[in-house]
Amino acid sequence: MSEPPVSNSVFSWTDLDRKTVDTVRVLAADSVQKVGNGHPGTAMSLAPVATLLFQKHLRHDPSDPKWVGRDRFVLSPGHSSLTLYIQLFLSGYGLELADLQAFRTWGSLTPGHPEHGHTTGVETTTGPLGQGLANAVGMAMAARYERGLFDADAAPGESPFDHTIYAIASDGDLEEGVTSEASSIAGTQKLGNLVVIYDDNHISIEGDTKIAFTEDVIKRYEAYGWHTQVVEWTTPNGYVEDVEALHKAILAAEQETDRPSIIRLRTIIGWPAPKLQGTEKAHGSALGADEVAATKVILGFDPEKTFEVPEAVLPHAREAVARGAAAHTAWNEGYEAWRAANPQRAADFDRIQARALPAGWDEKLPVFPAGKDVATRKASEAAIQAIAEQLPEFWGGSADLAGSNNTTIKGGLSFLPYYEEGGEFGGSSPYGRILHFGIREHAMGSILNGIALHGNTRAFGGTFLQFADYMRPAVRLAAMMNAPVTYVWTHDSIGLGEDGPTHQPVEHYAALRAIPGFDFVRPADANETVAAWKAALEQHGPVGLALTRQNVPTFDHDALGSALSAFEGVKRGGYVLAEATGGAPKVILIGSGSEVQLAVDARERLEADGIPTRVVSMPCFEWFDGQEAEYRESVLPAAVKARVAVEAGIAQSWYRFTGDNGRIVSLEHFGASADYKKLYSEFGITAEAVEAAARESLESAEA
Repeated sequence: MSEPPVSNSVFSWTDLDRKTVDTVRVLAADSVQKVGNGHPGTAMSLAPVATLLFQKHLRHDPSDPKWVGRDRFVLSPGHSSLTLYIQLFLSGYGLELADLQAFRTWGSLTPGHPEHGHTTGVETTTGPLGQGLANAVGMAMAARYERGLFDADAAPGESPFDHTIYAIASDGDLEEGVTSEASSIAGTQKLGNLVVIYDDNHISIEGDTKIAFTEDVIKRYEAYGWHTQVVEWTTPNGYVEDVEALHKAILAAEQETDRPSIIRLRTIIGWPAPKLQGTEKAHGSALGADEVAATKVILGFDPEKTFEVPEAVLPHAREAVARGAAAHTAWNEGYEAWRAANPQRAADFDRIQARALPAGWDEKLPVFPAGKDVATRKASEAAIQAIAEQLPEFWGGSADLAGSNNTTIKGGLSFLPYYEEGGEFGGSSPYGRILHFGIREHAMGSILNGIALHGNTRAFGGTFLQFADYMRPAVRLAAMMNAPVTYVWTHDSIGLGEDGPTHQPVEHYAALRAIPGFDFVRPADANETVAAWKAALEQHGPVGLALTRQNVPTFDHDALGSALSAFEGVKRGGYVLAEATGGAPKVILIGSGSEVQLAVDARERLEADGIPTRVVSMPCFEWFDGQEAEYRESVLPAAVKARVAVEAGIAQSWYRFTGDNGRIVSLEHFGASADYKKLYSEFGITAEAVEAAARESLESAEA
């Protein structure tokens, strides 16, 4: 069922196939030449590779780009976006010649790098090198977990959930450290559903890669545990695009189900441009009118014409539509048989595919009694456990910090390529739900993106908040793609104590809040933490949970006069946790995370002195900003000018809430190594400091 379209066919590569490839080269050169910038060379040399994949290997249906049974294709060198766009045009995904003519221009469907959600057929946003290959590893992991959820007992190749992840990678991708991390994980996981074609063209922007990249990549991947092959198109007799040799290598990779596969393909960038082939000038700029014309002559095209598509080429390439429909129909037979034999799993699949939550899923979420001190990482652990019991699609783990992040799903099995009983985590299975990323935060972020983009599961990954710096490129891309990933970042402040400034996040809150489309949540207590998990699962997009190592008090909402429950308040991003008594508030204290308790303590001092004081818990700026203006005004009324924000990090994020008369109790320098209580005291992050700041703000507002 999972066999590619030509696996049982005699290979053929006709003159029309070759003409299709040459058309791809001409379209790539013309597209870049028209806009005046871009990367034509790789798209030209990869033309036979991409055409072979889309026409003869990928199981895909251009009329249904979201078909769950499709293979996935990832173009990791996103700068060569035309490699993908031209195949989407030729294969019938809805792109037309006008879209190629509008390459890299305002409002086009063909931006400089492929963007998931913007162009039909683009599986992931690629551009920062290495991210795509790491995403592909995540997709391969998700495909295996999906199979385990719905059809674990099927024989290999016989499940409707068996499919292959194909990726093209470049020299640049393999130079980036994230691919080393992700490829190591892929080898450990024995991801036999992953096939990577490495375009070894020896060229980067600065020239020949010998100046910076000389290792034997194939030996490196052998050490990772990959199945490796080499296809040489540079021969003693010149450059020979032996497509059949590549085809056979891909077949061998598809048949290798116990290891991920990489094929090193030696190409010449910009082939067959007569002067610029094999040079860095073909990599990142237009070839120039004369070179484009000369290339067209070599390929048998009219040098006076632009965007020429020979009459027979488009119908030939768009036979992919009929082949895709036939493959889809054949797949449906097995899929419907599976549904008939597995009605409960089919019902689960329908719900999970729709990203719906089961009725009553949240009824068993933990509720923590007021007055008990609980670290929010521990509250998160309880929430994870309760969620896992209700959502089989929910899985995740940590970058070697499970015991500190509290991210282990108790009773679950580790996601590993073998079955094992016992062990530290209670055993393993190829379909286990406990992920072990090792000390690889960057790859973890990128793999989580791939898992989310693959669909049909919900994944989370944990590390210390300080190491969000290692993950930032992936987090940024998750926000750009609106990928539903949950990050569990513990040890979220100087409250982690003795590990010292290297591990104490100070600037991280502001830096993460600065990412558009990313929701950064810093809950104040155990119940807010559970509420944050609930809110994260009920919305679409990436969420980062910043959680404490140290215990913090659990608030009594009734005693404080809270306007909302923790669940409703957190969902809104900010809410009145403690209302002023004795009249309208004269000062508002705003905080997030472990510092909210300081605001609550300062309120008691101020109210004892006859100053009506409101405390606002602000766990998520982004969710608060998304509320209607009337609600935001009800929480932070404009008439109350005296305000104080408190957070054990830099103040940058808070000024828009405090205004001209407000004050901020913050930390504008790195931390130190000591007990956390000592650090808060020495650095002036205290209830007394909040009280003093409130009095200053009142004086300023009344002046």
